[in-house]
Amino acid sequence: MPSKKMIPKFTCLFLLFTSCFLGGRLAAYFFSNNPAPSDQAASTAILPETENWGLSFQEEGQTPVANATIEELKKYDAYYAEDTDQKIIYLTFDCGYENGNTSAILDALKKHNVPATFFVVGNFLEDEPDLVKRMVEEGHTVGNHTFHHPDMTQISSLEEFRKELEDVEDLYQEITGESMTKYYRPPQGKYSEVNLKMAQELGYRTFFWSLAYVDWYDDAQPTKEEAFEKLLGRIHPGAIVLLHNTSRTNGEILDELLGKWEDMGYTFQPLSSLYESK
Repeated sequence: MPSKKMIPKFTCLFLLFTSCFLGGRLAAYFFSNNPAPSDQAASTAILPETENWGLSFQEEGQTPVANATIEELKKYDAYYAEDTDQKIIYLTFDCGYENGNTSAILDALKKHNVPATFFVVGNFLEDEPDLVKRMVEEGHTVGNHTFHHPDMTQISSLEEFRKELEDVEDLYQEITGESMTKYYRPPQGKYSEVNLKMAQELGYRTFFWSLAYVDWYDDAQPTKEEAFEKLLGRIHPGAIVLLHNTSRTNGEILDELLGKWEDMGYTFQPLSSLYESK
């Protein structure tokens, strides 16, 4: 049993504990209903540090919420979707290497007369010049996915950044005899404000995406049903769709997928339509 001299100490400790507990409960209630200004800013502004491109699908058939807004990205000639009610799709593919699916993808695009952009890396250009020539001959755009596919946010020098892009440009011109369209897609979707500014300074437009699904694991390819669930359920007006040429599933379903999108009332435009008429 505590002595009388100890009672005031217990009283003080009890009052201190109570005030902290109640204060914490009030703070938790307040901030859970009223996000701090810094939290609100983080959801709509491009951060200076490395970011992984991310999307939050709020409602089926609507443009997802991304790390940065459409308007914020435009300051850097960057895009992830178009703000429109028109049922337009911008179809893009990332080409890391070839494993037998690209020809089927090109066949489906040709059948439906759909323009696409293929973002290529250095080894794809080195190993598959004939496929690159076919892309160009059939009216597609070949974009820059960097030569070595590094985390570009770890490159702080404009010269090193330039080299990753120019090495792709040089090899593309050697293969096709044409200058490369200056479209850039950050490897792994990693970006920063500094990187966006460097790409812009080099004359590039940066393209993220508003619809993609996990299609790049060779040993864990999605089923046709899983692919359609994502690609039909989440399509929206003005979508930039990202698919991978390495996906066996994409090669198998693209013809049917394009037909289903067309049945939903969608048409297809090249990425240039995002900015040329704006």
